[in-house]
Amino acid sequence: QVQLVESGGGLVQVGGSLRLSCAASGRTLSSYVMGWFHQAPGKEREFVAAISWSGGITWYADSVKGRFTISRDYAKNTVLLQIDSLKPEDSAVYYCAASRSITTMRNVRPDYWGQGTQVTVSS
Repeated sequence: QVQLVESGGGLVQVGGSLRLSCAASGRTLSSYVMGWFHQAPGKEREFVAAISWSGGITWYADSVKGRFTISRDYAKNTVLLQIDSLKPEDSAVYYCAASRSITTMRNVRPDYWGQGTQVTVSS
């Protein structure tokens, strides 16, 4: 079992930055790829970024490259998502996820989901 708890969402102005955190716990975390998704109202949940547990490999959706950065804090067992130059279309619920493979992660079929954290970008 893997437990994921997101935090860091909130209301931000256009052009601002935000850092989301995902606290992970479980016995076999090293077996998982960690990732982030977002889901806007009325839309499907979409893959945003992922990172290998070792932190050596990262993946990004083309739409967020250059503005989103995923990273690991090993000491705190957390996965971070830095979002810069926020746009109104970034408004969504952001979910942390853990998956045994990047393939299932990208196919929006991870093994575990967090509860989500709301990000709202005001113009």
